[in-house]
Parts: sequence; C-alpha cells; structure tokens
Amino acid sequence: MSVWSDADVTAALDLDTAIASQRVAFESLGRGEAQLAEKVAVRTGNDTTLCYLSRLSPRHGAVSKLVAIHPGNADRGLPAISATVLVLDPATGQLVATMQAAALTEIRTAAGSAVAADALALPDADELAILGSGVQARAHARAIVRVRKLREVRIHGRDAARREAAAAELAAELGIPVRAVASAEEAVRGAPLIAACTLSTEPVVPTDAVAAGATVISVGSFEHHRCEVDAELIRRAGAVVVDEVDAAATHAGPIVRALERSDIERAQLRALGAVLLGEAPGRAERGEVVFYNSVGLGVQDAAAAHAVLGTL
Repeated sequence: MSVWSDADVTAALDLDTAIASQRVAFESLGRGEAQLAEKVAVRTGNDTTLCYLSRLSPRHGAVSKLVAIHPGNADRGLPAISATVLVLDPATGQLVATMQAAALTEIRTAAGSAVAADALALPDADELAILGSGVQARAHARAIVRVRKLREVRIHGRDAARREAAAAELAAELGIPVRAVASAEEAVRGAPLIAACTLSTEPVVPTDAVAAGATVISVGSFEHHRCEVDAELIRRAGAVVVDEVDAAATHAGPIVRALERSDIERAQLRALGAVLLGEAPGRAERGEVVFYNSVGLGVQDAAAAHAVLGTL
C-alpha cells in the first residue's frame, strides 16, 4: 500500500492533469459508467463531516473520502477543510493507497469548476470575479486561467487583509492583474465569469450586478443550508447546470430552495456530464446568465485519485 501526503498529491496532480481527470469523471457519470453512492453527512453545530464513495468505472477500484469541514479553523490558523482518501484494488478490493486529501479536494474542486467554465462560459470571457479569499478562491483563479485567457481577476472577501494577500499572491503567480476590491458588487459588476468560493449560509453574489451573459459558479452551496446565490439569480438564469441532479436536488441549498418554491422544475436541471457529452444544452444564447452549482461528487475524488496513481 502506498501512502501519499498532501505534498505528494500536489506534486503528482498538476492542474492540466486534474482538469482532464474531472472531464473524465463527469463524462463517465454521464455515460452511466460511474457508480456513485449517496453522500453521507453528519453535522454538529457549524461543523460537518462528509463521506463519499464511488467507482469511476468497472475497471477502476472504488474510492472513499472522509471530509471534515470546520469553518472556525480559520481563526485557529488551520485549514477549514481536511480530508482522507482510500483507494481499493478493482479486482481484490484490497487497500492500495491512502492519501491525505486536502490538496486533492482543493485541486479537483477547482478543476471541476474549470471544466464547467470551459463548457458554459462565453469563449471570450476574459474577466473573473471571485467571492472568497481562502484556499478555494486561490485554486479557482489558478484553474480557470487554464481554460480562459483572463486579462483581470477581482477578488472580494470579508477580511481585507486576506483578500489583499490573496490578490498579491495570485498576481505574482499568474502574471496578470489581480485586484482585491472592497465589495462583492465591485468584483462582480461586468464580469463574464463569477466564482463563489465561500462557506456562506446567505447569498454572497449580488444578482443585480451580474451582467448579461455571465456564468456564475457556486462551490460553497454544497449543503442544503448553504446558499451563495439568491432566488432571483435562479429565476434569471437561462440554464441551471449541476454536477449531478439527484445530489443537487438533495444537497445544494439554492437548488433545494428553488425546487421548494417551484421556481424551477427538476426536469430543468442539466447535469454537467450530459452537457459535455452533447446530450443536454449548456448555454443557448450569448446574453443568458448560466448558473452552475457544484456540491462535489465522489466520482471527482475517484478520478483525481486515479490520476495521482497513474491508473486513470
């Protein structure tokens, strides 16, 4: 059995490989090859523990991930999310690898969003607004610049020092202007690509500032009580795309609430895998707003883990 640290995973999983792995994950799901168990969640106060289990295809070994989400860790100087992945042999079921999975989760989440952005955003989208200034905010800038030629990134987070630090780090790393801005409205206004990367239970995307033709990505709305966008954005969207329909209808806060209000019918939800395979439309018109909600799927972990091991 091999044991992989976060540093080992980061060294083995460059962004282009990660993005390719996530495309494989969603397409395998769309073709019905992947097996995906229902996500299990245990909540204690503001903290959540999640368990994912999936198999990318019959030829791939099953992969399980245990995730702990503790928003208060930011004040302790610790990561808000920690995780561990187990990979089994496809024939024997024996454990073949254990991975620290904070890095894997960080990279695969952002890489999955890059796949969605590439499929849904306007081809000439050249500005990115990021809401949040933590690990996922940084990861999303790094990943989305791989699929769109960005001329500017704008970051807004509640903590001024953290957003300034994130902007400085990314500007130096990416070689493009990255600005920390004082409000979500300033970040979002006019941006053709918007990524919400928070753990908020209240909307953080200012719908009034969202431009026609924008693609809005939410990765923080992964539980029914977390909701980074408001009802009006869902009603305004010409297309609502999700990573997996059943998971979104159960866990994605904005989707759960929209279904409860009858703002959208379940049949209107489009799975990203189906969009990638050409079985469902993504963007229909240049001027429509497209919303993508990711709750995170075990099959994404499976694809990323197999990419690390060279067994994808």
